[in-house]
Amino acid sequence: MLAVPLIFLVFFYFLPLGEIVRITLGRMELDQSGSLVNWRMVGSTLGFTFYQALLSTVLTVILGLPAAYLFSRYHFKGKELLRVASTLPFILPTVVAAAGFNALIGPQGWLNLFLMRVLNLSEPPLSILNTLTAILLAHVFYNTSIIIRIVGSALSQFDRRLEDAARTLGASPLRAFLRVTLPGLMPSILSALLLVFLFDFSSFGVILMLGGPRFSTLETEIYIQTVQFLNLPMAGILSFIQLGFTMLVTLTLMRLGIGGLGLPVIPRVKSENLRPLRRTWEKIFAAGMIFLLLILLVSPVAALVFKSLLVESSSRGGQAGPARVLSLTYYRELFFNRRQSYFYVPPFQAILNSLRFALLSAAVSLLLGIMLAYGLNKSARWKSGLELLMMFPLGTSAVTLGLGLFAFFARSIDANRWTVWIIPMAHALISLPFVLRVIQPVLRSIPPNFRWAAATLGASPLNIIRRIDLPILWRTLMTAALYAFTISLGEFGATSFLSRPDLPTMPIAIFRYLGLPGSLNYGQAMAMAVIILLVCVVSMLALDKLQYQSSGITRDE
Repeated sequence: MLAVPLIFLVFFYFLPLGEIVRITLGRMELDQSGSLVNWRMVGSTLGFTFYQALLSTVLTVILGLPAAYLFSRYHFKGKELLRVASTLPFILPTVVAAAGFNALIGPQGWLNLFLMRVLNLSEPPLSILNTLTAILLAHVFYNTSIIIRIVGSALSQFDRRLEDAARTLGASPLRAFLRVTLPGLMPSILSALLLVFLFDFSSFGVILMLGGPRFSTLETEIYIQTVQFLNLPMAGILSFIQLGFTMLVTLTLMRLGIGGLGLPVIPRVKSENLRPLRRTWEKIFAAGMIFLLLILLVSPVAALVFKSLLVESSSRGGQAGPARVLSLTYYRELFFNRRQSYFYVPPFQAILNSLRFALLSAAVSLLLGIMLAYGLNKSARWKSGLELLMMFPLGTSAVTLGLGLFAFFARSIDANRWTVWIIPMAHALISLPFVLRVIQPVLRSIPPNFRWAAATLGASPLNIIRRIDLPILWRTLMTAALYAFTISLGEFGATSFLSRPDLPTMPIAIFRYLGLPGSLNYGQAMAMAVIILLVCVVSMLALDKLQYQSSGITRDE
């Protein structure tokens, strides 16, 4: 069972990383200062990477902790809808988030259009794109749901009788929270904080599309050194610096247990800790948090959808400036090549490419995940070491993986053809740790005496899997497949190294169209981003339904 996943990991992970080592050590040349490496550039890039990740994490925690408290302690009208809307940003691809912020605060964004009309201006008054502010806003948009999910889950399971006991002994509500609740929440807060920092530290698409050329992190500098300067040795050095820090954070998370609660309490009924908003300060707190969540997490998505549906019209009844009418023009244009260019790839082809790659990636990662889960379930002796080995891709950025795969397979004689296969394999490698973490706990929870009884009655191993394991695992397998499909559909970092100009995926096409002039190109980018958004929404709703069905839990109204 373990042979095939191990071969896959060696061929698509360790050998490409080894190629980076070979290129870095074998082709390193002196720069103008006479040193082997431009350490000043490396130091400044590493410093900014840490700075923006730390600042983004602090801002995310400032917003996420009160939001987690709101969702885990109160029930109010529209809570489930707001929870879904708050969770959606985390599963969106970076290009969709960037497109959303472009539609909201970009030069043609709603905020600038509103201010231009109100103030009667001819130029956009706000220039937020290509600034640190845009990067921070996008990171908060992305990662607040991590805090809500991890810390909120811990807080919802916390036994409030401990707080009540502290209140009975004379503690104020604030003191009871600081002395009783907060210490119990610290493991989950620390896990969420490290996870947010890891995502901010390894952020690629947000920095590249919203930061612009002024800001460079390790991820974007690896891309620039490879694609623009063809400086693979420098890109390799940056890759291993980045890999070292992300591995350190990943191992720390595994040591803590991602999302581990660490609470000395028993599980609570889902609605037991919830209460309505009664006091004035509770209503003010809830209204303020709902407003912030709508502005920071919902408005970029709403701006993206409306931007894809509003088309400029030349007629405005004598008024200055173009009118905007609701239309599906940008969606229809995804199917046509208006200029009849020989080298033009219709956006619809990019959609088909993404769907094809995502389906193949989901199939490969699901098959490998099943083999791994069964193999690890039987190999008790090497289980911890193999689990750690399989988590290596989780601690490696997609950009580093893309660089290694590009460097390794570019030496192939038929390198122009392997792109069709290497992209879904790269996506499967990225999603494999997530698939394994979904399947393995459920498989481990199946009582072994079920299989022993079936074997005693003469059932073959294959028949045991078909008649016992699959009826228990099928919802879990569908959940894992949906995770892999969604991850592949929005993957941008590794694909930016591997895709051919004639074989783009949707994220690559959106990135290209956002960089082209003209309202039609901009509108087509918005339309493709909305298509990915809809697929992610459907996938998230399906995942939510599968998880509730498999656990037997019913929703609170």
